[in-house]
Order: sequence, then C-alpha cells, then structure tokens
Amino acid sequence: MDMSQFTKAKRRVSLSVGESVRIVRELQELTQTDLAALTGIPQSTISAIENNRINLGVERAKVVARALQVHPAVLVFPGWDVKRESAA
Repeated sequence: MDMSQFTKAKRRVSLSVGESVRIVRELQELTQTDLAALTGIPQSTISAIENNRINLGVERAKVVARALQVHPAVLVFPGWDVKRESAA
C-alpha cells in the first residue's frame, strides 16, 4: 500500500501523563486493581497518578510501563513530537 495517499493525522487533544496511563490501561482492558496487582503499586496510588494528583516519576513509570508492555516514554511524554522537538 502506498503511504503517500494518506494525510498525517493532526493532534486534536493534549494528554496529561495520568490520562496516558489511564488510556493505555483501559485499552488493555485492565482495571486499576489489575494494574496494582501487576505492579505492586497500591490502587489508590494508580488512581492518584491517573487523576494527576501525584507525579508518575521515573521509577514508577518503568514499573507501570513494564506491566502495560509499552516503552516508558509512551506514558511520560504522551504529546512528544519527535520531528519538531529535539531531545538535546
């Protein structure tokens, strides 16, 4: 299939870190309790992260990403545009 016939999608919404965690979790049909069991992080903390009451943090991002089988950057940098923003 020739990809040139497709138009790049435009970003319609900005996501917070907590929203990205919730979306990835829900896409995998996991409850907060399920994710808590997989990570060892209390369900109340998962809820606080998803509601942006506490920061995910690097170490928790690694644990949550491993449980959700995604790269931590998917959770920590949900709005990152690789072509426009430099990591350096």
